[in-house]
Order: sequence, then C-alpha cells, then structure tokens
Amino acid sequence: MINRRKLLGTATLGATGLAAAACSGGTDPSGAPGGPAIIRRRTKLTMTTTWSKDLPGLGMAANRIADRIKALSDGQMEVSVFAAGELVPAFEAFDAVASGNVDMYHGAEYYWQSKSKAFNFFTSVPMGMTATEIMGWIDYGGGQALWEELSGQYGVIAFQAANTGHQMGGWFRREINGLDDFRGLKMRIPGLGGDVVRELGGAAEALPGNEVFQALQTGRIDATEWVGPWNDYFLGFHREADYYYGPGFHEPGTVLSLGINRAKWDSLTPTEQNIIRSVTREVNHLSVGEFQYQNGVYLEKLVREEGVQLRQFPKDVVSRVVEISQDIRAGAGAGGDLERRIYESFEEALRKARTWAAISDGPYLATRES
Repeated sequence: MINRRKLLGTATLGATGLAAAACSGGTDPSGAPGGPAIIRRRTKLTMTTTWSKDLPGLGMAANRIADRIKALSDGQMEVSVFAAGELVPAFEAFDAVASGNVDMYHGAEYYWQSKSKAFNFFTSVPMGMTATEIMGWIDYGGGQALWEELSGQYGVIAFQAANTGHQMGGWFRREINGLDDFRGLKMRIPGLGGDVVRELGGAAEALPGNEVFQALQTGRIDATEWVGPWNDYFLGFHREADYYYGPGFHEPGTVLSLGINRAKWDSLTPTEQNIIRSVTREVNHLSVGEFQYQNGVYLEKLVREEGVQLRQFPKDVVSRVVEISQDIRAGAGAGGDLERRIYESFEEALRKARTWAAISDGPYLATRES
C-alpha cells in the first residue's frame, strides 16, 4: 500500500529542492572569474488522473504529458503520474489539486459540475462543438481566459491536454427503436449528457471508468457511453452489450484537461510554465489525430471480429435531443454572471462554427459518402 501522506509530503517539498550546477570560482556572463554560481533547480510534481492506469488514449495522454515535461526540461522537471484511486478517487481529483494535496490532475472538467455547471463547456456539451471547433474557441475565442476565471475561484488553472474527438452514443443491452425505449433506461453518462437522458425519461449517473464494466455486467446500468471504439474495445463493453449507437450527441468533441494548483503554478519559473503550456498543446494536437485514426482501426475490429451491431439513434430520439439540448446548455449558463458570460461566449463561437461547417465539412462529408 502507498503511504499517501508521506508520498504527498515528499512530492510537494520536491519543488523547493535546488541543485547547484556550478561551484565557487566560476565565471560571470562576461567571462570574468569569481562570478555568481549558476543554480539549476529540480522540480518534482504529482499528477492524479481520473482514468485507469495506462488506459489507451486517456491514460496514455497523461503519461505522455509527464514524459514530455521531463524531456523538454532536460530532466529537471519530473511528474509522477497516479491512476484513479491510487492517491484519490477519480471524482476527487479536482479537490485534491485545489487543496494543494496533489499538484496536478488530468481529467474531464464536467466531472466538477457540482461546483458550477459552466465546467461542462470546457469538456463538451450536447449538440455543441467538434474537437477543432472547441479548440478554436478556447485558444482564439476567449475561452481560455473564461476558463481561468472559473477555475481560479477554486485555486486551479487548467489547459487543454487531449481531445477524444467525436464520441459514440454508447453501448446498449437492448435496441433503441424510439423515445419509449429511453423511459426507465439506466445509463452511465456524465455531464449535461446525463441531463438529456433524464429529459428523455431515463436515469443517468456518472461513474468513473474503472467501475463502468462491472456496473454493466451486474445490471446496475442498462447502457453506458465512454469514448469511442479505441477506448471502448479495451474496456470490454462489447462483451456485455451488443448494440453500439451513434452519433454521440452528448460529446461531439471532448476536451481533456490538465489542471494545476494555482499556488504551485505561480511558484514555477516562467520557463517551467512555458514548458507545461507547450507540452499540453503538443499532447492536445497529437491526440486529435490519434483518436481519429485509432477509432477507425478498432471500429473495424469490433464489427468484424467481435460481431458488434452498429446502430443509429432513431429520428424521433435525435429530434427530441436537438430540441432539449439548447435549453440544457442555457441552464448551465444560468448560475451567475460568470456562467452567463461563458455560455454566451460559447454559443457565439458555436454559431460561427455552424455557419462555416454548413458550407464546408457538412456538405463535403455528405458528398463523400454519397
């Protein structure tokens, strides 16, 4: 068993350890002898995740962050990564970082919606933005500043640090032929997607990834969404549910985030901060292509080798989802002035993205498939 208190104490103190890289009698920048010694500091950080250990895509992104931080800092920054439950349970990651007991988390912001429903906008919302669209809003449309304002209320700063792309609608033990089949349905689905299922007459709950398969296996839930073919294959949902439904109306482009304790962030040097910013951008960029490619590979495996039956949600279900999603998004923006500003900024970016997609991606994809 991990001695959690000892581990956290050691890791937190690690950032203060300084290693002298030069002794007395060195040279100053002009080359004159006897200048000040050059000090190189070693920074050790802890990261908890909301994922199972080494889970493809999600857990791998967290490990990639740690590896790249170490590489770009020439080994001077080290991040110890812990899976959900090793330091704290998955859904306690935010509080652990906010309190300073852990330095970083890698997770999904909608897991913190009990604090503010506006956190959903920085993961994904029903009938919202695709991966590239939400990347545009956060990086260029004012989203990052609003995100920092929201997280800053809790002593956290967060950045995009992977994106799963368009997710699937989920795994169902029985077919969905119309709205009536959602009545009484018990489904694992977090965020505002859960609100959609409730409006459709079902029961929704958020479960961490390491609990989902067992819940499906025991009948605690009738259906579950997770990510897409790549992740879902390794979690084995196809062994308990035959029907794989799309499209994923609830998460069209899902941001995963790196959250950092704000006091810890402020204690880092500008160079260390820039390394973390650069790494999160790199990992975010790589993940978009990685998920897109691997989902195609594993969808084929699921269908050809595992006999999974692909389905699309019926038209009456999709029509109802479109009707209620806008109201659900508006409700998430009604918590206060900041929530309103986040919602309005998001909706304006979504409007512009839809206008562009209507004459670009949409017609092109329809033409390619015709």
